[in-house]
Amino acid sequence: MFKRIWEDIGCVFGRDPAVRSRIEVFFCYPGFHALLFYHVSHWLWQSGFRLLGRFVSHVGRMVTGIEIHPGAQIGRRLFIDHGMGVVIGETSVIGDDVTVYHDVTLGGVTWSPGKRHPTVGDGVVIGAGAQVLGPITVGRDARIGANAVVLKDVAPGASMVGIPARAAGPTVAKPEASSFDAYGTPSPDIADPTTRAVDKLLAEVRALRDRVEELEQAAATKPEAAPSSDSEAEAEEAATPLGRRAAGG
Repeated sequence: MFKRIWEDIGCVFGRDPAVRSRIEVFFCYPGFHALLFYHVSHWLWQSGFRLLGRFVSHVGRMVTGIEIHPGAQIGRRLFIDHGMGVVIGETSVIGDDVTVYHDVTLGGVTWSPGKRHPTVGDGVVIGAGAQVLGPITVGRDARIGANAVVLKDVAPGASMVGIPARAAGPTVAKPEASSFDAYGTPSPDIADPTTRAVDKLLAEVRALRDRVEELEQAAATKPEAAPSSDSEAEAEEAATPLGRRAAGG
């Protein structure tokens, strides 16, 4: 137990540039406090004391603003940064070295018994305000951008943004050990997939408009073709009275 607590404190270093010491983490980080309540409530839940486990979880929610159901399964070195408003449902499964920011929900979309909440792989970063819903799987080392709504499985190493969430940028098989994408966003310049699609359509419309203008200018400057001699003769014949009578029958 003490080794697990020591790991929970140490995992903050490298993921939060504001941290100064382990003592600061112990006294001032609500995410760490929420994990302490979770360990106790989870042990009670697993031991059959379901009501008491829920009560300890509820006390932890009142103290930290973070709601973790005692039935959830959480791996090692979970870091909940800021934490206010985080909700982790009963059948959620979280791997090792996962980072979760404030206002994140690992929730269910059905009342059916059984697995209702997400499974989050090792090394995943879930940005602030993200909603990961349903019995889906978020692959190892994936990145969920802030305020994304994830409703389908996420491939390992993918970066998801938008509502509903879509893959943004190339999939990274294994991020560098020294890299850490704060708030699940690998680059400040990353664009929403919908925005990229609209920009592409606008570029095509501009290209088509330029082409139409070129064709109109070419048609306006092209000289009219001179009528052939046969056409001139036919026109002169039609202009005579005999030609008009023939044309009228």
